[in-house]
Amino acid sequence: MERRLAAIVCADVAGYSRMMGADEAGTHATFKAHRSAIYPFILNHGGRLVKNTGDGFLLEFPSIVGAIEAAIAMQIVMAERNDHLPADRIMQFRMGIHMGDVMADEDEVFGDDVNIAVRLESVAAPGGLAVSGKACHEAGKRLSVPLVDAGPHRFKNIEEPIHVWTWQPAGNDNAGRGVQRGSTETSVANLPAQYRTAIVGVLPFANLSESADEYFSDGLTEDLIHALSLQSFYRVLSRNSTFPFKGKSLSTRLIAREIDASYLIQGSVRRAGTKIRITAELIAPETGEQLWTGRFDRDMGDLFAMQDEITTSLSAAIAAEIYRAEASAPPRSNSNDLTAWDRFLKGLSYYYLQTQADLETSISLFKEAIALDPTLSIARAYLATIQIQGIQFGWIRSTREMFDYAMSLAESSVRLDPRSSFAFQTLAYLNAAGGHHETAMDAAKRAVGLNPYDMGARGVLGICHLVSGEHRPAIELFTMAAQSGNNDPRYQWAAVNAFSHYLLGQYDASLSWAREQLYTNPNMLQALAIRAAALAQLGRNSEAATAAEVLLSNYPSLTVDRHLRNFHWKLPADIAHYRDGLVKAGIPFSRLTLVEPSPKLAADS
Repeated sequence: MERRLAAIVCADVAGYSRMMGADEAGTHATFKAHRSAIYPFILNHGGRLVKNTGDGFLLEFPSIVGAIEAAIAMQIVMAERNDHLPADRIMQFRMGIHMGDVMADEDEVFGDDVNIAVRLESVAAPGGLAVSGKACHEAGKRLSVPLVDAGPHRFKNIEEPIHVWTWQPAGNDNAGRGVQRGSTETSVANLPAQYRTAIVGVLPFANLSESADEYFSDGLTEDLIHALSLQSFYRVLSRNSTFPFKGKSLSTRLIAREIDASYLIQGSVRRAGTKIRITAELIAPETGEQLWTGRFDRDMGDLFAMQDEITTSLSAAIAAEIYRAEASAPPRSNSNDLTAWDRFLKGLSYYYLQTQADLETSISLFKEAIALDPTLSIARAYLATIQIQGIQFGWIRSTREMFDYAMSLAESSVRLDPRSSFAFQTLAYLNAAGGHHETAMDAAKRAVGLNPYDMGARGVLGICHLVSGEHRPAIELFTMAAQSGNNDPRYQWAAVNAFSHYLLGQYDASLSWAREQLYTNPNMLQALAIRAAALAQLGRNSEAATAAEVLLSNYPSLTVDRHLRNFHWKLPADIAHYRDGLVKAGIPFSRLTLVEPSPKLAADS
């Protein structure tokens, strides 16, 4: 059993039992949302989550300064989030901090110094910290905020009294109304730019039918809030922030300023017999611009299944549009120097243009963002994704070094943000491309588990089925993903759908999906290749020859042998099947280079 010096933070929620008694499901969901929001601060200060404890958590840090600074940053953000809640729904953490020698067994830590941190948490004020004298002395003057001497305290099962120092946000009256902005150096306004991302508010959907149907429109709103909150790209305001505006005739601009929202979602529900119609729109409230609108007509049928399907479709469409809107938004930084987050968004704007030159520019900007902030998980996930995508488009030459770099980006993205569905999707995608089939499947299932509403996660799970030779479940997942989120350039569902149909011998369907892909990416290497192979297998030889000619005019050095080096499918029969179609289409299998014999070799012969 290893021993090491560590700083320990123990946290729990004040009044958690009372809140659970009043609203069990809502309290649990709110707690999980808060925990996800503060998790980046733990990572940003070098900490790790040791374990969750029902209504709290235990953290370990290598530095006591990092532990205290992380705890302060977490409490300030919690105070900001509580500002949007009514008094009876405020959730405040109490945190105890100590340092000392701990025993480590696998991922757990034990010992008296851990117990002291747990005891300290009990005397912390809601929304505040209680720090041991030993930890306070060690941190010294390196803290950005002062601690208050609370004197010695005796704790159960702790032999010696512990001197306690405390901190709580300025303006905290223990009733939980939050902090006075700008009161400390660690105020919300001074947090890193990646924590000041877009804020999304979902207004209560209007019920245009009888009052008895009110439960459905409210339930749909709550489900959509939950689904969108599982994204790590932006922040979503809780139900309690937006439901007070239900039934009020206020402008979206006024509402957005009241709740500090960058985007608002509003909609309506209308029922007629067994039919139901849901309309929704995404609004940029400051300009009044309607960024997206959608209409969904459904039969009531199984009410919960229908509501879940609508929620999935809505969240998939809206999330993609928020990404797109943020990519074109001006920097939020007050400084003339672009932050890491601003560079990432600028890179995203180039990536959405979907040309080779713009993809290269986006790669450079993502690399700059990572250099400025190595903890920016989403930039790593995007960079890994688009480099492999560049290979598939034929825009980037495949090398082992490039693939290894992409894999390291995906792995570090997951470590930095283990709650990000997209990070796990990227890891699954890279492992699938590299032939690590079981690892890819595990990561894809984790991505779906983290966000069941993310169609990208389901589609990447389909890719794992494709490379494993399980084409029918792959087609089902690709089709579902294409229907729900076909406008996100991270995903090329039509191309992978073409491959699965081809490998099942369904060449007409494969050809149809390949053409669908080529509408949006006319020069995509894989789509051009599978089109030629499908035409050849259909016996449409002249069309196959023309398709092969187009493919080779775009990629003159392409050979079947070189092309297939990038395919690591599990079943040799699938590789052979694809090879057969390419050869039938007239793609050269390999290129022989004739070498002139040297004079010496000629003489010897």
